[in-house]
Amino acid sequence: MVAIGPHKLRNNVLLAPMAGITDVPFRSLTWRFGVGHVVSEMVGSKAELWNTEKSRLRRGTVSGIRPVAVQIAGGDPEIIAEAALRHWQDGADIIDINFGCPAKKVCRKAAGSQLLGDPALIREIVAAAVAAVPIPVTIKIRTGLAPESRNGVEIARIAEGEGARAIAVHGRTRACRFEGRVEFDTIARIKAAVTVPVFANGEIGDAQTAANVLRQTGADGVMIGRAALGAPWLPGQVAGVTGALSISEKLAIVREHVIAGHDYYGEPGVKIMRKHVQWYLEKMTELGNPAWRRGLVSEFNRLTEAGTQLDHLDGLSLRLAA
Repeated sequence: MVAIGPHKLRNNVLLAPMAGITDVPFRSLTWRFGVGHVVSEMVGSKAELWNTEKSRLRRGTVSGIRPVAVQIAGGDPEIIAEAALRHWQDGADIIDINFGCPAKKVCRKAAGSQLLGDPALIREIVAAAVAAVPIPVTIKIRTGLAPESRNGVEIARIAEGEGARAIAVHGRTRACRFEGRVEFDTIARIKAAVTVPVFANGEIGDAQTAANVLRQTGADGVMIGRAALGAPWLPGQVAGVTGALSISEKLAIVREHVIAGHDYYGEPGVKIMRKHVQWYLEKMTELGNPAWRRGLVSEFNRLTEAGTQLDHLDGLSLRLAA
């Protein structure tokens, strides 16, 4: 049983927080299918963003999911501490700090993986957050800024020394983004350097790969990110909670997800759900011809109303049943 501070997780397969993707509807599905732990989408730490619609939606919680973990980003220790306090007062059980996002728009704001180049500032940020709240603070990192300047072990030791209670590691540097070999050897060195739980992240898309990664790294668990796009059941399958699903069951889940997106976002949900349906159809190889599946995506993306999106999915189900 893996725990983050006092919080025992259901299992050691986690869903990676992904901004614009792992929202309330998506996290609800992965939880139902058996993922061990979920974290909110990344939320900006500045106080003036707290009451924006975007922030409110991103930090939304799901009834029945515990612990409630919120990921924040920023580069100012005082602002991060204030944000951690607000989220705790708003009901968070765990505060996660993002030191791993490689997106340019995040790094330009001296946040995310850009901070890996300033270990002293990371020390201040983690210390400030830990001092601000009585709940566990965790971090997500990469292995360094670039292959020639890996410092993941140093960052992990600093974070643990300042009170971080768990560390998730994407096994690539900021410069590598999502390309190239995942450095599971580096994750193994990080795990050996600290005593808090370490979760390995990067190109883990099935139970066998997860088992190999755990064996290779000694990590306490795995964190699944992009492999879960269009497959919210995957983390639960990796954890051994959910079995194989038929194509009809998958299509029913797509429909449920689309309805949940409409309900959560209102009118903007029609546009938001297009990317999710595309990911689903891209992975449903049971449907056959890739070109035909791309055509289905194009058809769906032209739809501008909630009702017609659902009609489109119902029509697809009927065609398969015929």
